Amino acid sequence: MDTSELEPSKLGTKEHWDNVYEEELENFSENGDEGEIWFGKKAMNEMVKWVNQHAPPRPDMSVLEVGSGNGALLFALAEGRGEACYPAHQLLGIDYSEGAVQLAQSVAHSRNLTAITFRVCDFLHEDPPLLADQKAQKANQNGAWDLILDKGTYDAIALMEKDENGRIPAEGYPMRVAKLLNPGGHFLITSCNFTEFELQSKFITEETGLEYHSRIAHPTMSFGGSIGSACSSVAFTKSA
Repeated sequence: MDTSELEPSKLGTKEHWDNVYEEELENFSENGDEGEIWFGKKAMNEMVKWVNQHAPPRPDMSVLEVGSGNGALLFALAEGRGEACYPAHQLLGIDYSEGAVQLAQSVAHSRNLTAITFRVCDFLHEDPPLLADQKAQKANQNGAWDLILDKGTYDAIALMEKDENGRIPAEGYPMRVAKLLNPGGHFLITSCNFTEFELQSKFITEETGLEYHSRIAHPTMSFGGSIGSACSSVAFTKSA
């Protein structure tokens, strides 16, 4: 499916996500409910498993999650729910909803994981802030992140209205990822709106320089004579 074929939806509006996280922040304050895990815990755990296998932690490894929501994926990496713990101070989650960032910070405090950084950032228009180690190393102009993660954020962006110039916001997303990824780094995305083939066609272009790395095989189901899965996960790498 081409991004131009998707009808704009409230899921593509900041107002919707501000309202969602305002409610989830209230729920966490009242009863400790950390909020919804987008695509479910099983899909998240599969992403953690992939990361452990293909991008094992290093002391200087920088990890960025775009659209981190309540922070569940980064917490799973930091707590070693795969095979290894990723250095919390090397993890950054960004979200354009201030409520999401407040929720993630609150959950991080309750889990004693305040070394993970969560910041408000509009990924399509702003560069994520650098972590302390990156500033010390003066991250080079070819990229800043060894691993970039997306769990549903590209889907939401694809449901945005066209901008004032008639452009589809999602069309600029692949180059944003490519620009920020270090040579030799990995980008792992999970989507429920796009198939593996469609994701490859969006991210593997001459402009991005990204290459196909691997996929996560999610459980399949049969419907109307067709076989598919509820979501697709594809990993890309940037040539060193």
